Amino acid sequence: MSRAGTSWEFVRWFGGALIYARTMGLFLLAWYLAAEAVPNKLLLPSPLAVAQALRESWLDGELTANAGISLLRLLVSVAAAAVLAIPLGLAMGRSRMISDLLEWPVELLRPIAGIAWIPLALFIFGIGQRLPIFIMFYTAFFPLLLGTAAGAQSVDRRLIAAARTMGLSRGTIMRQVVVPAALPSVLVSLRLAVAASWTAVVAAELVGAPSGLGYAIEYYRSMLATPSVMAFIAVIGLLGFLTDRALRWLGDALAPWARAEGRR
Repeated sequence: MSRAGTSWEFVRWFGGALIYARTMGLFLLAWYLAAEAVPNKLLLPSPLAVAQALRESWLDGELTANAGISLLRLLVSVAAAAVLAIPLGLAMGRSRMISDLLEWPVELLRPIAGIAWIPLALFIFGIGQRLPIFIMFYTAFFPLLLGTAAGAQSVDRRLIAAARTMGLSRGTIMRQVVVPAALPSVLVSLRLAVAASWTAVVAAELVGAPSGLGYAIEYYRSMLATPSVMAFIAVIGLLGFLTDRALRWLGDALAPWARAEGRR
């Protein structure tokens, strides 16, 4: 990249950072004024009280321990969903028979929210690691499956025809033509799956796990420690933002052509 291009990228980044800082500043100011207007501080603590609770949970290691457990559950569940959903989605996108075979089961199960399975999952898995991982797996599976299928189905037929005229096998066409063409759609669906899993892990940990960010929120709610509750809620939002940014970076690294086409 040229020096002018690098300078322009820095200007764009700095301008975005200023806009973000201004927006957050206005949000914190509005929050502070609203907290001052509420007589009962238990209902709405100020940003300063939340920051103090966040600092204390960081210093005693509780924050990092619960955040690490939730992140590990997220990684395991989304990875398991990707291992199953991506190959199945590629098969659905390239085979009409497989698509017709799976359409009814997928469309029947997809509208059911992952948290709706919590009562039944409690009987099956009990309280522990498996319940939140199952709920997150279920929540991440369908965005990955349908996004991958849509990406594989939208591959330009001329590319497939050209590969066939060169004598390439079906497996080679799938690896060298279909997968690269569908990769941007897969990466977008991965971001959606991770975002959905974040909402699911909190709900699952509220009732079905002895640790994690959702468990910490429920524990401090029972203790009427509202600043700590809001501190852990803020951590969930921050981690969701950071994981989405990481996936955007991964998408730019794995499929830079998609970003270039999006700028046109």
